Amino acid sequence: MPSFARKIGVVVIGRNEGDRLIRSLDSVVDTACAVVYVDSGSTDGSCEVASGCGVEVVNLDMSVPFTAARARNAGFERLREKYPQLEYVQFVDGDCEVIEGWMEAACETLDANPDIVAVCGWRRERYPQKSVYNRICDVEWRIGSVGNISNFGGDVMIRAVALAAVGGYNSSVIAAEDDELSVRLRQAKGKILRLDRESTWHDANMHTLSQWWQRAKRCGYGYAQVCSLHGEPPECKFVKEVRRALIWGAIAPLGALLLLPFTYGISLLIFGRYPLAALRTIYQTRQQGFLWADRVAWGLSCGVSVFPEAIGVFKFYRDRLTNKQFQIIEYKNSQTPVLKGNGEKGTGNRILEIGI
Repeated sequence: MPSFARKIGVVVIGRNEGDRLIRSLDSVVDTACAVVYVDSGSTDGSCEVASGCGVEVVNLDMSVPFTAARARNAGFERLREKYPQLEYVQFVDGDCEVIEGWMEAACETLDANPDIVAVCGWRRERYPQKSVYNRICDVEWRIGSVGNISNFGGDVMIRAVALAAVGGYNSSVIAAEDDELSVRLRQAKGKILRLDRESTWHDANMHTLSQWWQRAKRCGYGYAQVCSLHGEPPECKFVKEVRRALIWGAIAPLGALLLLPFTYGISLLIFGRYPLAALRTIYQTRQQGFLWADRVAWGLSCGVSVFPEAIGVFKFYRDRLTNKQFQIIEYKNSQTPVLKGNGEKGTGNRILEIGI
């Protein structure tokens, strides 16, 4: 085990990720002091496979609605309980693989910069050519800047002390939980840094319009929920995104249809905004190194995503008004082949039941 690995613990979260989980675990087991896999009700043998790899398994109590934030907190608490000396925690989803060299680079960055509390890199899609929806994800992962940034994604290395100081992730947030945590880390005077290097390979495995729609709806829900927590000045988190979704995903198109009899069809010109928005996005990304097909896919997605996002925003406010428990909006197909753990790679650590 390399010397830097003694400072790092890894939390992997997932459900029914199949072979993707095996690749994810293989990418981190030799570059960290400890790895905890947090499972949320898998039926494909994921827990047995992880245990067979020498990875400790935390099995979430599924009687409590699942969120990725709750899973990450469960893994983090288990690491702190068993390995209190760990300085850094790398979070990664079970459909991602950590790229060789990333853990060392992130650790060195945190060692050299005590004011930095979180480090991320570029996530890349492993199979962008398999579907237009995977291609959209690959562009999304690469939109952003290098250096000091305001928020990170699901693949991030965080100082354990800083994460504990702000109370971990907000377990009630069903989407954009990383953005919400980023706000609190910055409010605690911490800095977030993106290195100009690739950190993980991601396998979105999206192949249908309905999956894309559900994911965009979840995004809208996350915008609204995080905005309700941090929408006040000076943060104003996701205020613009919620406003855009409501105006262009609901108010403007519905208004155009209602005014149709009174405007002799002129109100339908409002719908010209959506292809124009797509063209503007395609134009704006021309100098960012994306292929033409990538830019078109991303532009079209941005142009029409306001519709499912608006539904997500309305769903959040409805849930809050009716005091309904916030629940994650699924978009992945959970039907995966059953895995078989061979127990050859580890000692078969016990599986814990945690209801965080």
